[in-house]
Amino acid sequence: MVELFGYTLSYSALASFCVVGILVGMSKTGVAGVSKLAVPLLAVAFGGKESSGLMLPVLIMADFIGVKYYHRHAETKYLWKLLPWTIIGVLAGTYFGQQIDDKTFRIIMGVIIFLSLIVMLWMERTNKEKIPDYLWFAALMGIVAGFTTMVGNLAGSAMALYLLSMRLPKNQYIGTAAWFFICVNIFKVPFHIWVWETITWHSFLLDLILIPFIAIGALVGIKIIKKISDQYFRWFVILMTTVAAIFMILSS
Repeated sequence: MVELFGYTLSYSALASFCVVGILVGMSKTGVAGVSKLAVPLLAVAFGGKESSGLMLPVLIMADFIGVKYYHRHAETKYLWKLLPWTIIGVLAGTYFGQQIDDKTFRIIMGVIIFLSLIVMLWMERTNKEKIPDYLWFAALMGIVAGFTTMVGNLAGSAMALYLLSMRLPKNQYIGTAAWFFICVNIFKVPFHIWVWETITWHSFLLDLILIPFIAIGALVGIKIIKKISDQYFRWFVILMTTVAAIFMILSS
């Protein structure tokens, strides 16, 4: 066992924590979907609600890297459509998340991922073109993204569904997602500190040890994404969504 900033961690939990840093770094520089593996990995090691607060500063640190590298590619029109509705989802998630125990929490996250997966697969198999960019669709995805990011840092599934539906090219997908997540994740911080009390000084210090692992993951992600075509990128997102959903439900 290892004692770190008030946490007593097994060696396996500490190793999982470091892997989470690498996966998050990779996800923010384009290897979309691997963060979906990080969320259940951290939830198993630390518990559902506590892990959501522990994860948030890690995501924000990685968000800055993603924005720095891909900010030029963001499609801001989609951000303005999504963000107001996402705020509503975050507020709803803040309230309802207090009523959910860890087991239910993980099951809900797994079901949410699976539902997103079904829609994405349906779009690919039917070779459906871009869904018309109706306001109701952006509102629905924004609320779902806000709720799921608050209760489990899982807005990635909703964002993947929305951005893939818009048929954004690889770099535009990554840049738009980078700006979306840095805005939303910073907005969530006060709720985790003062409402849920899942971010503390000790949890923040523990998160800081992941900085080198996030940097390693970010560099790996940049290298990988340059070699992936747009079509393979879409299927990679879908594959990571599948693995994360299976892992989350089996661990509940």
